[in-house]
Amino acid sequence: MLITKVIGNIGTEEEIAGKKTEWIELDWEELSKRILRKETDQGTDVAISLEQQDDDHDHDDHGHDHDHDEHDDHDHHHHEHQTLQYGDLLFEDDVRRIAVRTKMEPVMVISPKNMTEMGKTAFELGNRHTPALIEENEVIVRADHTLNKLLDEVGVAYETTERRFKQPFKYRGHSH
Repeated sequence: MLITKVIGNIGTEEEIAGKKTEWIELDWEELSKRILRKETDQGTDVAISLEQQDDDHDHDDHGHDHDHDEHDDHDHHHHEHQTLQYGDLLFEDDVRRIAVRTKMEPVMVISPKNMTEMGKTAFELGNRHTPALIEENEVIVRADHTLNKLLDEVGVAYETTERRFKQPFKYRGHSH
């Protein structure tokens, strides 16, 4: 099956009545690729080759004010979303849909008790350029045994577990 465009996003709605959802599980690095060959968890072979979203054809009908559009175009490309995201829907028919989700990955969930622990944790992680997600009162990083010693020194509580990342890691945290 060849997929050239994302047809929607199902967000975190992983199950749907009356339809089977097949998942293509990717890790973060793969989300940014436009061309991938994967099997879904049900064994369906899927080739993903996302088309570059070109604006050219939109402008054919009013080609005359071309110079005028030049930099709009540019801004526009900025918002075009060519990379895959968690929940992207690649295919849907009456019986099934195929969507993208991220793999379960080993992570460390760090739970600072107060501002001091939070500050030290963020500082140490930032110092090492460890990509982190900061959500509510947790800091989540990919599991890395070299961090254990560091976190023990900070004195902060953490546990190693598995999670699916729904947004890419950033160095700067923000919570929603």
